[in-house]
Amino acid sequence: MARTQIPSVVKSLLRSARRVAEDVGAGAVLVLSEAAYDFKEIRELVAPYSLVVASHVLEVQEASKADGVPIVLLHEEPQTRQIQLSQSLVEAIADQYLKAGSRVLALYSSFDKDAIDTLGVIDLSEHLAKLTSRDLQRLETQVPLDVLRRVVDLAVEIGRDGREGKPVGTLFVVGQHRKVLEHSHESVHDPFKGYQKKDRMIRSARVRESIKELAQIDGAFVIASDGAVIAAGRILDAPAGEILLSKGLGSRHWAAAAISKETGAVAIAVSESTGTVRVFHDGAVVLRIEPMDQAMKWSDMDANNPSE
Repeated sequence: MARTQIPSVVKSLLRSARRVAEDVGAGAVLVLSEAAYDFKEIRELVAPYSLVVASHVLEVQEASKADGVPIVLLHEEPQTRQIQLSQSLVEAIADQYLKAGSRVLALYSSFDKDAIDTLGVIDLSEHLAKLTSRDLQRLETQVPLDVLRRVVDLAVEIGRDGREGKPVGTLFVVGQHRKVLEHSHESVHDPFKGYQKKDRMIRSARVRESIKELAQIDGAFVIASDGAVIAAGRILDAPAGEILLSKGLGSRHWAAAAISKETGAVAIAVSESTGTVRVFHDGAVVLRIEPMDQAMKWSDMDANNPSE
């Protein structure tokens, strides 16, 4: 397999990463790469710290595997580096390559996609503090991580960009779709009704664009665990009596929490006022993603209940 020679500036960054890792107490180095380097050499340059590679490029994935370096598989889609980096961290924790609560050095390209030019320190105790591999694996038993990632990424885009310059709030419910349909009712004519399954898959760019267009309609999008959009515009009827949420969250978030508690599905709510995306599982917020391409963050939450 042909390998790309490691540029001298990248070698300098890798040596710097090793020194910075020692200074800040990092446990690993994560490299987002679009070039099939000699990853054994890169591992030696950052030793004694462990190396993890993330990439959507098949040649990079094959080279990393051949060199015995852990690889996080990304998907080739038009995403910001920030989203790619956040997803790399989440999936690396899920695969137990990184430990939640640790500190990681990340190397990636910010200005030239073909050249690594940026070194960053990521404190997972701030960004993904309570997120453990067990948490992610539990979510994946309900919804494959790949499907969940696509829906969350779509929610982040809606929260960040809105539609035609206006903020948009919306709600997705993923997995356990039969139970979700039982605990919901139609508010508008379902725009996905009558289409073949292959034309309703969330992996399709056309379907994602359609969802963005429809995000302003009342009700939730219901998506099966295999990524098929089952329905849109569903009003959720699950009871919220035993739910505790942060003060100030509106009816969309209560509905998301309640349906996730009642059915075991994963619900993703986009706040119209702030663009913040919250992922709900078993009646609680398990992940919060801020707008403006910020990383995924956990925070302490003051709870109340709907009867107060």
